[in-house]
Amino acid sequence: MIDHVANRCIQLIAKSKNLEPETITLDTTFDSLNIDSLDKINLSFEVEEAFAIVIPDDALGSLKTVGDVVRGVEKLLQDAPAPPPTVN
Repeated sequence: MIDHVANRCIQLIAKSKNLEPETITLDTTFDSLNIDSLDKINLSFEVEEAFAIVIPDDALGSLKTVGDVVRGVEKLLQDAPAPPPTVN
């Protein structure tokens, strides 16, 4: 079962390359999707917006598969500070 983060990342990647999400798995490589460095930058902006995170620029070069993106997002979400409590 693919979790929410993985599903959302796959949706974003599929949309960026006009592909069916069902054709993309965590093992799918960026090379096989013809995702180049410019595509990675554009995709990183979309992922940052979707998850309210900041992806370090130096991390983009190490991303080779869809799974790499998912694991990176999960780590950033896990390491993110908790939002301040709301006062009513």
